[in-house]
Amino acid sequence: MASSELHIISTGKQPIEKLAEIATEIQEYVDFFHLREKQMSALQLYQAVNILTEKNIPLSKIIINDRVDVAWTMKTFGVQLAFHSLDSGVVKQAFPGIRVGSSIHSVNEAKEVSEKGVDYAIYGHVFPTNSKLDLPPKGIEGLKEITGSTSMPIIAIGGIKPSNCSFVLEAGAKGIAVMSGVLEAEDPLQAVKEYSKALGKRV
Repeated sequence: MASSELHIISTGKQPIEKLAEIATEIQEYVDFFHLREKQMSALQLYQAVNILTEKNIPLSKIIINDRVDVAWTMKTFGVQLAFHSLDSGVVKQAFPGIRVGSSIHSVNEAKEVSEKGVDYAIYGHVFPTNSKLDLPPKGIEGLKEITGSTSMPIIAIGGIKPSNCSFVLEAGAKGIAVMSGVLEAEDPLQAVKEYSKALGKRV
């Protein structure tokens, strides 16, 4: 995975048609769109991927959260596994060639999934965020510890704004993941351009 990637993760609150509308507008500046829709069935996720591709979002930019079956069937970029998902080693063995990401929260988890062949990991939350008010942020030092413990690419998530992107990249993250910062912004296109600029991308 290239450095300074921008991952946009669906909020689970927007109709998929609204997500597709925003994705079409911003996709030029986005490396990956994660469908993180816990309330959706496999069939609904399958339909959601079709809606995105009908809006010219390439399958190579779509990552499915948790549902390996949908990711494999639709030939999306890959699957993002959580703590409740199938074991990453099992997925790698059963679905050879599929790109697998894992959500991690500690050095031990980073080492464990890396040994199982996971392609990248999402780590957080780095900064305070409204979606995790009951949990203290890991902070930049926590992120540095993670990136220093593995050669696996680490994508940082949680409270990341254009103004603090530089701290995250300096800590060794290969990119960032954003949810509401773009998808719930008054002007998603302007927001994504600000993130892109902060990540050193051309705008």
